[in-house]
Amino acid sequence: MIVRSILCFVLLGLIEHVSAADGKKPNVLFIVSDDLNCRLGCYGDPQVLTPNIDRLAKRGVVFERAYCQFPLCSPSRSSFLTGRRPNATGVLRNPGQGMNARTGRPAPHFRDAIQDTVTLPQLFKNNGYFVARVGKLYHYGVPGQIGTNGLDDPPSWAQVINPKGRDKTDEGQVFSLIPNNFGGTLSWMAAEGTDAEQTDGLTAAAAVELLEQHKPEPFFLAVGFFRPHTPYVAPKSYFEKYPAADIKLAELSAEDLARKPAPAFASAKAEQEKMSDEQRRQAIQAYQASITFMDAQVGKLLDGLDQKGLADNTIVVFFSDHGYHLHEHGLWQKMSLFEGSARVPLIIAAPGMAANGMRTQSLAELVDLYPTLAELTGLDAPDYLGGVSLKPVLEDSAKSVKSAAYTQVRRGNFDGYSVRTEQFRYTLWDGGTKGAQLHDLQSDPKETKNLVNQPEHAEIVAELKLLIEKYATPK
Repeated sequence: MIVRSILCFVLLGLIEHVSAADGKKPNVLFIVSDDLNCRLGCYGDPQVLTPNIDRLAKRGVVFERAYCQFPLCSPSRSSFLTGRRPNATGVLRNPGQGMNARTGRPAPHFRDAIQDTVTLPQLFKNNGYFVARVGKLYHYGVPGQIGTNGLDDPPSWAQVINPKGRDKTDEGQVFSLIPNNFGGTLSWMAAEGTDAEQTDGLTAAAAVELLEQHKPEPFFLAVGFFRPHTPYVAPKSYFEKYPAADIKLAELSAEDLARKPAPAFASAKAEQEKMSDEQRRQAIQAYQASITFMDAQVGKLLDGLDQKGLADNTIVVFFSDHGYHLHEHGLWQKMSLFEGSARVPLIIAAPGMAANGMRTQSLAELVDLYPTLAELTGLDAPDYLGGVSLKPVLEDSAKSVKSAAYTQVRRGNFDGYSVRTEQFRYTLWDGGTKGAQLHDLQSDPKETKNLVNQPEHAEIVAELKLLIEKYATPK
């Protein structure tokens, strides 16, 4: 009997060993949209058509309270791709004209400050995964650098693909508030031709082809869509889904109109201030058309996973690099510390997680993506990461892994820091010397009333100010 028990134990161990050896590592499909806010179907906006993002939401966990660390392209992307916060990466602006004398790269680049850091895709590459980038992951000047490597990080990838579509070729036909200026300026075009001719259409097609080529091996495939970043470009049929006359503009509060404290509204641009209501509606129409066009390309990726039998072993992450204003607070685009700019859509669909199909109110930060994916795939993450794993939330949507989320911006020679808790958003400009804001997001979700000077909120202001001062202190 004892011998038989020992033999059974050994046999069971051998079976488990063989099963583990035969088990394929989970894949990762990492999808990033550019300048996308939370005005999506699965986030409760019935006006915006996102059927494919919505179907991903049904098989994953929707994070209702996810936040970027810096509402600007290069700082945000440098942060979530390294798993480190902006003060650690040293990237607090988009690259300018200057070059780093030592590296020959446009500055700033995160490797100027943290040269030997292991990025998220690099971790997977170092652990035997096929790792590729299609489209925009690190910073690109859009639309100027479409079709190039942009501000890339070669150690992060084994293969890169830089699609360049008709939207780039037809750039001269784009309407812009500043003629011939398209990237950071509100600009749009109802394009001729098909989805497949656009850069994002080419991006989706190239990504699906990589799924086919590399389905026998574990892969980390990063797909960066350019839309809805300006210029808002989509085929004409998508514009027809959103009649401009039906679009309602945001109502502005007394504090929005007063624009105090001034740094909170400093992202406003002169040309945007002169827009007519008709132009505002046209801009929103174009933005929404670009979202639905981008959503269709997400659908091609999801179809590719299903058709190639990869869905059951692939973790899909969908999110945006930061939020985006569409005239809320009288602002457009990003670089504010209001909820609309700091909050991002985030969906994580990891096969086998108990919370799939659910929504969570748990606070999350984009810096959490690195440790989350490392834990889900069994990889050892570096100990210097700035976030925490969201796996407990994927297992139980009622759980919470943090009590605060942080976002920051730079205004010339000073910084603004904002902390989001379950109930409040508190923002401090230049340590308070240039103003502060407190909004109760439970009673005032549109952030219309600044409570920072009300005596009954003095205690919470002091508490949140300490959190920001601790966060902003160099480590």
